[in-house]
Amino acid sequence: MTSSSEHPCLTCGACCASFRVDFAVEETQECGGSVPDGLVVPVTDYTARMRGTDHASPRCAALTGKVGVKAACGIYEWRPSPCREFEAGSDACQRARARHGMPVLDDPLAA
Repeated sequence: MTSSSEHPCLTCGACCASFRVDFAVEETQECGGSVPDGLVVPVTDYTARMRGTDHASPRCAALTGKVGVKAACGIYEWRPSPCREFEAGSDACQRARARHGMPVLDDPLAA
């Protein structure tokens, strides 16, 4: 279980192992952004994807740890915009948690 002061995402990681993550190529290091090129797969001239997120059982290559136990983003400061915009407790979050057999977050940011 998480302590009341620990953010729920620090033990979750379900979103990183549930969804394809596409973003503008301008977010990659090669194009002046911060997402490390080694973790990026080109999709089109304008779109890139986080490596591992397009597999049948997606798991972002930047995800460390075990989903549902202790998980973290290995490039948190440099993560792409879809990851920055993802909200704990959102409908997408709840779907990802359900896919991994995890309970619903009642109040994801309560301390």
